[in-house]
Amino acid sequence: MARVDPALAAARTAVRADLADLPAGATVLVACSGGADSLALAAVVATEARRVGRSVRSRGHAVRAGAVVVDHGLVDGSAEVADRAGEQCRDLGLDPVVVRRVRVEGSPAGLEAAARAARYAALDTAADELGADVVLLGHTLDDQAEQVLLGLARGSGARSLAGIPPRRGRYRRPFLGLRRSATEAVCAAVGVTPWHDPTNAPDGGPLRSRVRGHLLPVLTDVLGPGAVEALGRSAAQLRDDADLLDALAADLLARSRVVGDTSLPRDVVLDPDVLAAAPPALRRRALRAAALVVGCPAGTTTAAHVDALDALVVRWRGQGPVHLPGDARALRACGRLILRSSRTPAHPRPTP
Repeated sequence: MARVDPALAAARTAVRADLADLPAGATVLVACSGGADSLALAAVVATEARRVGRSVRSRGHAVRAGAVVVDHGLVDGSAEVADRAGEQCRDLGLDPVVVRRVRVEGSPAGLEAAARAARYAALDTAADELGADVVLLGHTLDDQAEQVLLGLARGSGARSLAGIPPRRGRYRRPFLGLRRSATEAVCAAVGVTPWHDPTNAPDGGPLRSRVRGHLLPVLTDVLGPGAVEALGRSAAQLRDDADLLDALAADLLARSRVVGDTSLPRDVVLDPDVLAAAPPALRRRALRAAALVVGCPAGTTTAAHVDALDALVVRWRGQGPVHLPGDARALRACGRLILRSSRTPAHPRPTP
């Protein structure tokens, strides 16, 4: 019997476990950029989709496996790269395969976030149109380690340190326990040629690329070859903690909301006494969640914003409004804490 490449065997095991709960005939889409991670995922899914649930007691069943390629248009030749990725997915046996072109707008500082938003919007649209039950993403353990380090450097709290979730909604990440080197080995084993994104160059590229090219190698050199795996374990443990705290904070936010205390429906009106009685960890999470409700873009509410909101609750000295991302704002008025969207007037007056 021919020996199976260890990286390919590990990738197959990971995908097999992630697809095991899908019924026969379900539709699975691979988000494929043509890079090593997503192309390896496409290759393995093309094989494993034919034998979902296979075991010593079951012959398994097939699911429908396709791919979505998103062209961001941010580098020269991106259209050709996307078309080539689509061709490789078809050659692997995936069907349907669609290529979506998106327009990414934003300042250089916010280009990465804008590209991510455009990509997920395109994936969501394609999944809806094709009736997909699951969309698979090629994030690896290296991506997880990078995410944890970026969260640590930004002081973003436990939720950020919890890293990338293995599943969220219909999105799944089977390779989150595999190193990036394993996906490159899979591509070599199955005979596909990945594209190497020039924006991932460690010098002059986005911050994540510099973490990937410089910081992770130094960390591994200093702390040993298990450093990346240790960061992944820490993320998994913190995710459990963050999930519990977020659930408790959501309950606190619901209990502190004052219904019918304003004529403006986009306001979030809170009772500061209820918030002040709660432990700081829950109160601050509740305030961050309230900021999301009034339109602060996800990931933009910093610790400084939360500090200012918290001061309106527990250190109220008549200070003025707190300006929040997305042109939202918060203030104390008539014994209430009021968070307001940018689409409503700046100075609310609670009804008597």
